[in-house]
Amino acid sequence: MNAGAGLCLRGIHVPLVTPFTRAGDIAAEALEALAHEVLDGGAAGIVALGTTAEAAMLDEAERDLVTGVCARVCAERGALLTVGAGASGTRAAEASLVRLARWPRAGAALVTVPPFVRPSAAGVLAHFARLAEVSPVPLIVYHVPYRTGQSLDAAALRALGSLDGVAGVKYAGGSVGQDAVALLGDLPDGFEVLAGDDAYLSPMLALGAAGGILASAHLATARFAELAGAWRAGDVARARPLGHALARMSEAVFAEPNPAVVKGVLHAQGRIPTPGVRLPLLPASEAAVKAALERLAEL
Repeated sequence: MNAGAGLCLRGIHVPLVTPFTRAGDIAAEALEALAHEVLDGGAAGIVALGTTAEAAMLDEAERDLVTGVCARVCAERGALLTVGAGASGTRAAEASLVRLARWPRAGAALVTVPPFVRPSAAGVLAHFARLAEVSPVPLIVYHVPYRTGQSLDAAALRALGSLDGVAGVKYAGGSVGQDAVALLGDLPDGFEVLAGDDAYLSPMLALGAAGGILASAHLATARFAELAGAWRAGDVARARPLGHALARMSEAVFAEPNPAVVKGVLHAQGRIPTPGVRLPLLPASEAAVKAALERLAEL
């Protein structure tokens, strides 16, 4: 049996932003408060050091600080902690996973398909087979072709899902196409799909996804959790209009590079001390934040 089969990925998981102070340091208290807020809203877990956390712009000490804060909250709340890990090269990715042993509260690792190098599907499979051997926690494959340059079809993802120690995939294919339908129609035992494109959460849930890892779920967390519950219960009359409304809000959140708009809205709500992001990202425009707030108010 797949060693990741015992991991429950059902529900909404929020990849937390990294809030900064006006001096540009990590605002640890604000991060801790955000973690509690999304769990209060019904999130099943949080993700530390995802793309939304600007992990690529954090140094090692800052990454440890973020992980420590998230681990403490998840321990207090009994929530699943997933930590972003991995690298383009397999050796470096192994090292990043081995470091997770420092965080016994971590329940899973979110590992991107190797970006930029574009290995074959067989190479991707060999990469994850090696990582699963050394990882102290089950792996969630992050399939995001518009960032990695590597598109995997349903058969390749199914092969990854059959590996011992791979628990699921964050599916961010940019659409709900034939491969998403084929994958969700024939999943390996113990392997679950989490929606990774926020605007497509509702159709992915309708097709059988277990939940989602969604940056826009920082906002209206309870409504995202409600949507997941409605589809799980087969309540189409409630799920369909709510899914459309959340998709409109998510579209506004992603009008500029993530997480700029999310941070702009969180700052406008008084939940983080600044809307700042680190270069090469730029803060969101006032117009984008205003549009996202308007969509949020419609909910």
